[in-house]
Amino acid sequence: MPIGNNSGILAVLVVLATSSADCRAAEEGANHVRRDYPIRPVAATAVRFTDDFWAPRLETNRTATIPTSFAKCEETHRRENFLIAAGKSDAAWEGDYGFNDSDIYKVIEGASYALMTRPDPKLDEYLDGLIADVAAAQEPSGYLYTLWTAKKKPANYDRMVVRVREKPFDNLQHDHELYNYGHLYEAAVAHHAATGKRSLLNVAIRTADQLVREFGPGKVESTSGHPEIEVGLVKLYRATGKQEYLDLARYFIELRGRKTKDRPQLWGEYCQDHAPMLEQDEAVGHAVRALYLYAGVADVAALTGDERYVAVMDRLWRNVVGKKLYVTGGVGATGRGEAFGRNFELPNATAYCETCAQIANVLWNHRLFLLHGDAKYADVMERTLYNGFLSGVALDGTHFFYPNPLASDGGAQRSEWFGCPCCPSNVCRFMPSTPGFVYGVRDDVIYVNLFVAGEATLDVDGGQVVVRQETDYPWDGRIRLTVTPSDPGRELTLKVRVPEWARNIANAEGLYEFADAAPEPARVTLDGEPAWRPADGGYATISREWNGEEIVELDLPMPVRRVIADERVAADRGRTALQRGPLVYCLEHPDVPDGQVSNLVVPDDAPFAPRVEDSLLGGVTVLEGTVTATHYEQHDGERQVAAKPVAVRAIPYYAWAHRGRGQMAVWLPRTLDAADPLPAPTVANRSRVTASPGAQGNLAAVADGRVPRRSIDHEPAFIHWWPRKGEEAWIEYDFAEPVRVTAVEAYWFDDTGLGECRVPAAWKLMLKDEAGEWGEAPGAADHGCEPDQMNRCEIQPTLASGLRLELTMQPGWSAGLHEASVETAER
Repeated sequence: MPIGNNSGILAVLVVLATSSADCRAAEEGANHVRRDYPIRPVAATAVRFTDDFWAPRLETNRTATIPTSFAKCEETHRRENFLIAAGKSDAAWEGDYGFNDSDIYKVIEGASYALMTRPDPKLDEYLDGLIADVAAAQEPSGYLYTLWTAKKKPANYDRMVVRVREKPFDNLQHDHELYNYGHLYEAAVAHHAATGKRSLLNVAIRTADQLVREFGPGKVESTSGHPEIEVGLVKLYRATGKQEYLDLARYFIELRGRKTKDRPQLWGEYCQDHAPMLEQDEAVGHAVRALYLYAGVADVAALTGDERYVAVMDRLWRNVVGKKLYVTGGVGATGRGEAFGRNFELPNATAYCETCAQIANVLWNHRLFLLHGDAKYADVMERTLYNGFLSGVALDGTHFFYPNPLASDGGAQRSEWFGCPCCPSNVCRFMPSTPGFVYGVRDDVIYVNLFVAGEATLDVDGGQVVVRQETDYPWDGRIRLTVTPSDPGRELTLKVRVPEWARNIANAEGLYEFADAAPEPARVTLDGEPAWRPADGGYATISREWNGEEIVELDLPMPVRRVIADERVAADRGRTALQRGPLVYCLEHPDVPDGQVSNLVVPDDAPFAPRVEDSLLGGVTVLEGTVTATHYEQHDGERQVAAKPVAVRAIPYYAWAHRGRGQMAVWLPRTLDAADPLPAPTVANRSRVTASPGAQGNLAAVADGRVPRRSIDHEPAFIHWWPRKGEEAWIEYDFAEPVRVTAVEAYWFDDTGLGECRVPAAWKLMLKDEAGEWGEAPGAADHGCEPDQMNRCEIQPTLASGLRLELTMQPGWSAGLHEASVETAER
């Protein structure tokens, strides 16, 4: 689709894809913007949710997430850092990262959206004071970066990687000055739109004017290691009409993969700096950086009409969706650099899927919809919103996941805050933007992309149209749309998305398929008459005169579907996932026998039925079914697999980890051959396991009988003591009854090349006698600390009521343990 000259489009576009603005901030620059996205987004303030799913979440974000995040910013000295930089505090700058400033900006952005939907004088006053502190920290040149400007820097400043070295903008590969600016610009535009005040907008403009003076050909010829400045500059351009801001955003993009006098060496794939932007065809490196960059590229393509960048976005989208997208809509497979993995590398227990990356994935796909008007982008948007994103924030709005794995051994738990709290602050600004993803408008065409009960007032080709939705989506697939134009009798086209899952498509690029028979087809009717056929594609398109309150109804059947992955996805081979409507489901410990998930098999013919549980997890529809539980038994000295049917219920993936720690899995074996049976009872797995302070992970994992292929493997589960380094640590088994121990074997975790855990420098075995006294195991044979194998310690047979492995970490390194087994003799 060519990008046309859409004059006036800016008048309805303030903060693209993250805005709940009503566009006051953009009015100053609107007359200067001659070209933009062919499809106009609808401001979130024009859409009012009245449903029981999203509306409560938006209110929780307003009343809990935003206030709590501001409190955390105060508690962690993020606000005081601005006062320190301004010379108004004698304290030393605190924090681990220079990008701490950005958390303040993101929460300001979210708070501004809250003000747009509900006036709050106290919040408005708080923002005035906070913005005054931000402005006070700005240097006369316009430069604003508290870590550099602070009169008292942290004691470890010279050792920090993320910091300015000798002068501003001299460490752009690792530092986050320009990243901070991008979030400042987004916050400034949102605040001005919400309040009409220019206090933060003026701060943003002064920093941007400095960038224009200092960056460009013959000036500083470099870009940011962490993209975000591009999106921010585009928003500031829309708000002010200053062409130089758009030009600078494009300049930063065009420097990717190009050596300059200030960047004689490229920064590589991690920063998407391995090749010129126009030559990139695979999503690589840090997932959030990549998707923020892609969003900025889409903006520049729309605003400049450069079709070459549109082609790049199309190539990268096919790569992500066809080879790197989780069934939950998650992206960013590996914790190694918080990055995209290789094509088809989609592990489950170690899936990173950073919450920020899920947010960025929605923002990027929304922009691609605005470019192309294709329903496949809204399909990805919906999948990520309901699954990958919502998993990242608890129902209470105050606890968060940083990674969002698709399987857990019980070690996962949401946290109130993080040392790098980019995800909580991002949730603050993203959650209230969700109404802005529901609709789009182009001339006299209305797009309906998401289904949420509520009402929207849309500006359409010189008039207004009210669209009212009545539905219990995502639990029910019946949607009733009432379309009421302000001037009856006008010609309009309504394009209503028929989700890919309702068209028997699990993934537009074939990465996933449905393994069961196609369900009854979806139905779309206008005043009771059919208005869509499966051959019509992703939108039911209705063009006609609209004379009053005319009704379009969708009936999207929601059977329980089984999803299978491309065979090249090794982690999902022989496995299946459950989906109903837009929701991906998981099995979690409270809903299965004995809290065990890893040993379950879901045969293709296992029955599942939906059941509404209003009192569970905020109200959900669960899937009740019968699956096969497997375990090992000893028969005549041989180990055999035993299986039995058990009743389980699956919950929506987004709702897991609200009922204590325990096992969870999205993908489950389809056959007994792929099962992971529970081990036969042993001294180890019947013991109570404890560990020294700092141990991370499910302690029971070290006694479950599961041994990895290599020490570096993250599956099966293990424990570790990172980030503690060079210390003493221990793991202890309290036996169910005294036994005569003859040997112990330990399989150590070691992630050399990836992380900071190494096999111990040494370890010894301690035994506890029946009186509860500890002593070193008698006659302990020499035992090593080798990776990729069991390290065996044989001892004189000794009656014991417990044992302890005491280890000494290597200097400067941490340690971890996969498995410790116990051999015994008859008493």
